[in-house]
Amino acid sequence: MGGDVSSRGSHRGSPPAPVPLPPAELPPPQALPAPPRAEDGPPPGDPAAGADMNPKSCLSFAKCFLFLFNLFFFALGSLLLAFGLWILFDRQSFAAVLGSPLYSLRVWSYAFSGVGIVTMLLGFLGCLGALKEIKVMLLLYFGILLLLFAAQITVGVIIYTQRVTLATKVAIYVQELIQGYPTQGPPGDPHESWDAVQQQLGCCGWNGPQDWHQTDSPPGDTDRAIACSCLMVPAPNSTHGSPPALPHGRCPTAAPQDIFPRGCAEGVQGWLAENLVTVVGVCLGIGLLELCLLMLSMFLVRNLEPDYEKQLRGL
Repeated sequence: MGGDVSSRGSHRGSPPAPVPLPPAELPPPQALPAPPRAEDGPPPGDPAAGADMNPKSCLSFAKCFLFLFNLFFFALGSLLLAFGLWILFDRQSFAAVLGSPLYSLRVWSYAFSGVGIVTMLLGFLGCLGALKEIKVMLLLYFGILLLLFAAQITVGVIIYTQRVTLATKVAIYVQELIQGYPTQGPPGDPHESWDAVQQQLGCCGWNGPQDWHQTDSPPGDTDRAIACSCLMVPAPNSTHGSPPALPHGRCPTAAPQDIFPRGCAEGVQGWLAENLVTVVGVCLGIGLLELCLLMLSMFLVRNLEPDYEKQLRGL
């Protein structure tokens, strides 16, 4: 009995055994999403998506802008080339309408043709390089544009720093033109151009009308007669005997009150003073435009993928 009681007491003091619970039901396994591939880009909700789209949109905008602008450049170059060739092959008609000498028209035709060819070349390289994403063409475009920009800066610096020397050389050249101006017969091409300058600027000689009298001829010689292009009102010229659109030759009977009083050096300075803002504005605009195109072309070169097989298939 005592053993039973002690055993019962021991059972009463020990805690009851835990009741086992039924096993918990686990949720069925779900398929994990596939990791995103690099070429798919970040998911739409990812903040990095907008950051990755910005370079692509900038690249597309740069390509579109460069293509459209150089397409306009190509068309402008074609017009300049056509206009230059038209002047070159039909100078007589332009001379009759504008009253300009043939030599000046020939120089302008060469200038228009040269500028047109360079503009067409730049437009072609920029258009095709941006459209087909060809780095070689874009690098050529960048190189030619950089050379033009450097040449413009160099010419501007030389003209500004050597302006006194250039003015002296121009004065000597004009004096030689005046000294060699023919007394009879049609004047040469340089003399016709100087006649046009005097008529357009309303001036006579480089320093003044006295330049036409500084010769070694006798006082009564016709070599001392002033040029007809120095007259305010075109008078019958000694070569043709009729009032032409642009007077040539010398007019021995010119009255002093009919002669332009100022020299062409003063006329050039007056023209520059009146148009200084326009000239500086045009130069700055061209320079800023070239800088913008240089940056866009280099941006495309650095960000385009070098997929040459795709480029060759596109061609």
